[in-house]
Amino acid sequence: MALEIERKFLVDMSKLSNLPFGIDIKQGYIKTIDNSVVRVRIKGNKGFLTIKGKNSGASRLEFEYEIPYDDANEMLEKLCSKPIIDKTRYEIRYENHLWELDVFYGDNEGLVVAEIELENEEEQFALPPWVTKEVTEDIRYFNNQLMENPYKNWK
Repeated sequence: MALEIERKFLVDMSKLSNLPFGIDIKQGYIKTIDNSVVRVRIKGNKGFLTIKGKNSGASRLEFEYEIPYDDANEMLEKLCSKPIIDKTRYEIRYENHLWELDVFYGDNEGLVVAEIELENEEEQFALPPWVTKEVTEDIRYFNNQLMENPYKNWK
């Protein structure tokens, strides 16, 4: 069993000077009848299929498998709901933790979210100066929700 423990934060881009090399990500979601998530992702030149369980606080089950790039591309095109999530991910080390900073494009242009994965929900970590508000439990910021209700529609 794989458990993902992840916290999400908004980002003040004016406090970031130089971003490292980023990797382009396209991802889509296959609808389910419960609160689980089936995600298809192309990250750079690799394809992935991920199944995530229902959230419980900052934790949920997660199973991820690499799949052929062409299969992932076809799934995005033919099986996933639209719009496809389009973003660039930057990995930034800060105080012994890896932060994943996502800059969104398309229907989610203007949104920047940073995530940190933890070993347990009580793990202590330092907030980088560019991190602002925590949005871990705000479902609007879940990628599958950004597909349903894109950032451009928020008031």
